[in-house]
Amino acid sequence: MNYWCELAWLPPGEVVQGVLIRVDGQRIAEVLPGVAEPPAGAVRLAGLTLPGFANAHSHAFHRALRGSTQAEKGSFWTWREQMYRVAGSLGPDSYYTLAKAVYAEMVLAGVTCVGEFHYLHHQPDGTPYDDPNAMGHALIRAAREAGLRIALLDTCYLAGGVGMPLAGPQVRFGDGDAERWAVRTERLAADYAGAADVVVGAAVHSVRAVPPEQMPVVAEYSHHHAVPLHVHVSEQRAENAACVEMYAASPVQVLHEHGVLGPRSSAVHATHLSDVDLALLGQSGTHVCMCPTTERDLADGVGKARAAHDAGSPITLGTDSHAMIDMFEEARAVELDERLATEQRGHWTAAELLTAGTSAGQASLGYPDAGTLIPGAWADLVSVRLDSVRTAGASPATAAESVVFAATAADVHSVVSGGRRVVAEGRHALGEIGPLLSAAINSI
Repeated sequence: MNYWCELAWLPPGEVVQGVLIRVDGQRIAEVLPGVAEPPAGAVRLAGLTLPGFANAHSHAFHRALRGSTQAEKGSFWTWREQMYRVAGSLGPDSYYTLAKAVYAEMVLAGVTCVGEFHYLHHQPDGTPYDDPNAMGHALIRAAREAGLRIALLDTCYLAGGVGMPLAGPQVRFGDGDAERWAVRTERLAADYAGAADVVVGAAVHSVRAVPPEQMPVVAEYSHHHAVPLHVHVSEQRAENAACVEMYAASPVQVLHEHGVLGPRSSAVHATHLSDVDLALLGQSGTHVCMCPTTERDLADGVGKARAAHDAGSPITLGTDSHAMIDMFEEARAVELDERLATEQRGHWTAAELLTAGTSAGQASLGYPDAGTLIPGAWADLVSVRLDSVRTAGASPATAAESVVFAATAADVHSVVSGGRRVVAEGRHALGEIGPLLSAAINSI
């Protein structure tokens, strides 16, 4: 299949006019700039075509909370209690139905790969399903049907807080210890060995949920299989305080001491970091995944994304709790939130923010050959309107800035994911996604 792009964002971060992209199977076969008109048989992609976005941090079941948590005051900790109620209500079938609709919403927003931070493992009473990975299989099936790749970040979750046992809805998250987590996760990985569209990665939920002595088992799984290792880090000040009180070290220091940091690792949120923390993350090459729409929704704070990047940490983006699913909003919020915190403008260029949402995010999920429009890369093409009320007036010279700082997910009109055109004229191949989401959420 051939696609002719009116404008395309090509390496090293330039907008080029008249680009013909030839796709062979799941990969880009050829990229030809300077083609003035679409050749016969080529699909015309209007506006600006970007590589596919990576949503590097997702909890699919959190989507059911959108709107319902906005009617009262509180904090992350009060929000968490509502989240637990949803977590306790899902089984493999209902989770598949919900996740398929959520992932389809992501595809409509230009996401072609999702990092699913998955800890909803067992039955509500903590008993494993007949297939102990039934919930993971449901998520993978949902991603495939929605039309995106998945890095299933199977999460080790063993404690209800620093020094506290799992309780209530949390019991379904736990495997007992990291060794039993590893046995279950190895079985899941074996089921998808050789699957190009699935990475079974690993996650340490947080220093709150995994005692330090258990962390090396999870790190070893990541190293042995050469797969991503993600972890929630310093999302709230209370988490930092509890960690320092118990271990006389910050969460980043604990993770460093137990082998969790490194170039395959991602520190998610990383909101409240010291200079020492920034140095440890940067020197180890650990990615930092910013989720600003969730961080502001839960009143967590504004992370030091620029400082982390300058220290050596590649920055990626995630929608986390899905207060909204819009990668443009995540990207520009990294810059705009930092403007509010510093009272200065111009911390990030549009090209840097697009890189965070595309190639850096894809690499952090185990797809280093995605997120860029070059021969041999995954054929992920996301086309954005430049004639909507938000983007009208954009020129080739300002197209990247226009989409990063003004476009929304509603401006995505075409998505090719792994060579398959999943969205055309703003419509997903599954049909209307709003009714699918409503039905899934209302059934919980």
